[in-house]
Amino acid sequence: MDKLAAWRAENQLGMQGWTFSHLDGRWESAPLPWDYRKFVEAHLTSSAMWLDMDTGGGELMSHFHHPADKTVVTEGWGPNIKLLQSKLATSKIKLIADPDENLAAVPDETFDVITNSHGATPIAAIVKKLRPGGWFITQQVGATNNFSLSRFLDADYTPAYPDNTLIHVCSQLQDAGMRLDYQAGAFAKLSFLDVGAIVYYATVIPWEFPDFDLDMAIPRLQQLDRLISSQGAVTTFEDRFMIVAQKPA
Repeated sequence: MDKLAAWRAENQLGMQGWTFSHLDGRWESAPLPWDYRKFVEAHLTSSAMWLDMDTGGGELMSHFHHPADKTVVTEGWGPNIKLLQSKLATSKIKLIADPDENLAAVPDETFDVITNSHGATPIAAIVKKLRPGGWFITQQVGATNNFSLSRFLDADYTPAYPDNTLIHVCSQLQDAGMRLDYQAGAFAKLSFLDVGAIVYYATVIPWEFPDFDLDMAIPRLQQLDRLISSQGAVTTFEDRFMIVAQKPA
């Protein structure tokens, strides 16, 4: 298969759940200066009522092995909702479909811990769903994630979520009465080792690569291919921030 045919094949693939295992060995990401899982584990006692927002296919949620009858998840994307309905059919984990990502169907003052990895953050609603003394733990994709690559492929690209920044979300939490326990931001180097990996990523992340058109992008992709041939990788940067906040008791 020639390169263009391989790129076209990548452009036809989709993603189920929230996993990038298709890119294993084809990209390299520098570690972040914090560990989201350790923050969650430190606050998620076995007796805690837990809400995992925008859980994707439940991949990260399942890592924590929390009691099923104390676990609630939300998800807004139709294909993932169907996937979760199948995966959780025999589980006591409760799934709440949340297509508007506003937690409208989630009961108020119910949860000791709310986690959110790379999901929407309707702060006022999140605070309402926490019990007094409850914790909100989130790792977010910042507004400028992979900006250099997005802008290279689309000269008119602007971030889809320009206010999703550490400063903005921390300010929202404080305005809602939350106490900030931890907050940090980082830019982690992300290296793509082949152009097919870039095509796949651009295809499944439309908010960073809106209206990605493979045929229109071929000249730029060929430039990236030359960079990889000479330098070994195309490097961009992941924009991440981490917040742990507590609702007053």
